[in-house]
Amino acid sequence: MDTIKLDERGAPAMLRERITGKQAWVRDTLGPADWTVTIPPDCLAELREALAALRRDPLPLFLLQPEDFALDGCRALMRRVRTMLDDGISFAVLDRLPMGEMSRDESTMLYWLLASLLARPVAQKRDGTMLFVVRDTGATLAPGSGIRPTVTNVDLTFHNDNSYNETPPDYVALFCQQRAREGGISRVMSVATVHNELLARPDLLERLYRPFWYDRHREHAPGEASTFAAPVFEYDGGLKARLALLEIGAGYTLRGETIDDEGKAALEAVRAVFDRPELRVELDFQPGQIQFVNNRATGHARTNFVDDEAPERRRQLIRLWLRDHGNRAYRG
Repeated sequence: MDTIKLDERGAPAMLRERITGKQAWVRDTLGPADWTVTIPPDCLAELREALAALRRDPLPLFLLQPEDFALDGCRALMRRVRTMLDDGISFAVLDRLPMGEMSRDESTMLYWLLASLLARPVAQKRDGTMLFVVRDTGATLAPGSGIRPTVTNVDLTFHNDNSYNETPPDYVALFCQQRAREGGISRVMSVATVHNELLARPDLLERLYRPFWYDRHREHAPGEASTFAAPVFEYDGGLKARLALLEIGAGYTLRGETIDDEGKAALEAVRAVFDRPELRVELDFQPGQIQFVNNRATGHARTNFVDDEAPERRRQLIRLWLRDHGNRAYRG
């Protein structure tokens, strides 16, 4: 769990200066060349060899480890991606796995190997689910239902994954296997940029450093509270965010409480920043591409979408959560 650093007054430490550098980007400072990483021929050759080995001698997905294959080129590639996430613009799009050469299950195995070279996959649900299929199930959202927005076709506003847990993932990977017929556009926004824009209202920004209630989506043991308390922003020499406006609203509903006026105004200020198109980029996510984000340094989102009627042409992404610290269980 993050330990909230306090200032000399005993209040949560707060960043009061603008963030500069690569992380604090806006739309017009970036182009596709800044986030697109082409899979080089040597890495593709290694992946083809790994797939041929798995066709000869199959193994379950969760037993696949990069060290069991000759992946030196891929290892160098993923070091480059991790540098972009940690020290650069905080997101990258890997372009791309040759989907026409393999089945969906086989492409998922290669995705698992590549992502494992970035960081360790960890559980995405309390039951130990490691691989999460992002697909519209027709479910309807409701506070406390345990239904996550990722299994619907609704618009997802900017968020950090698993903000309602003690130990969110450090990185989130999304592998596109099939696009929607219409919509489902992926969006990314810099947490540093969001914070910079909110500096104009220091009174509201200060409220965002104090806790809000989050809906835990039923990812807790029986008898435990259905809500989780945490601030939106934390600063310990580096800025981290827990952006999850939907879960915050549901958290207060579950508790039968009303968000305080200051908190409500602060969240509306965040929402107003999210609504500014000049601060975000949109990604034309293609089958075979893999999107990686630094989870606490970027907010990611998607527009609502309309699926094809044919099951095999319905939008489908495969999500992994990655974290090298703690254990691999959901709580970390």
